[in-house]
Amino acid sequence: MRARIAWLAVLLASILSAWGQQTPESKLRVLIITGENNHDWRGTTPILRQILEETGRFEVRVTEEFRGATEQTLAPYDAVVLNYYERRRPELWWGSQTEQALVSWLRRGKGLVVYHFSVAAFDGWDEYEKICAGNWRPNQGHHSPAHDFTVEIKDPDHPVTQGLKLSFPVSKDELYANLKWQPEGSYHILAVAWDDHSLYQNPRQPTPGPGRYQPILWTVRYGAGRVFVTVLGHAPENLSNPGFRVTFARGTEWAATGKVTLPVPPEMAR
Repeated sequence: MRARIAWLAVLLASILSAWGQQTPESKLRVLIITGENNHDWRGTTPILRQILEETGRFEVRVTEEFRGATEQTLAPYDAVVLNYYERRRPELWWGSQTEQALVSWLRRGKGLVVYHFSVAAFDGWDEYEKICAGNWRPNQGHHSPAHDFTVEIKDPDHPVTQGLKLSFPVSKDELYANLKWQPEGSYHILAVAWDDHSLYQNPRQPTPGPGRYQPILWTVRYGAGRVFVTVLGHAPENLSNPGFRVTFARGTEWAATGKVTLPVPPEMAR
């Protein structure tokens, strides 16, 4: 009997050990790059990580110093999330070797998620603008005061938005407008929101007419790689919005794999 119990114990330990070794391999590996921003990166980064990890689909690491990274650094990862803005300080760029490493890694079939004000990063890096498709640049990028608005899905058949309600509310967030865009056809808009021009106070950029629909979520194909951009999520409190959480997680999975397996929660389902 004791021999049988001992044998079962060894068998169980072996199974648990194998399961423990396989589980991380079944998860998508994500690297969040942060450490500089004029937004609250210290507050938002842990929540971005939590959103992904709570799905059970991702294993997430965070780096606050990406300078010096190489393609070998990025090799283990399926996707990168950018929560970074160098604040127009040249010394906070990553350096040509690291920047090229990210470009090459992405082009070979990996995934990139550009979060909120990361669209403002690296003014003058043309390849970064192609990757993002829409960028905040001097005299091209503004927003009215943070307010409630509705995000409207424009492509309900894309893997990221498939099964989602055709619109969802957002509370007290920033609605980016008048970005610098790459040529039409180089990006794909998933969702938009109405930018009400009456909300602007002494606008410094053109706001003709009553308003205009502005892209909020979009994707880019870059070589064999995939880019998902969300300009939602200004502050930590905005990251509790169900629409942000669902689209961010699904967008990250799509960027990493080209598919989405994460279920749509009932409250967000069409």
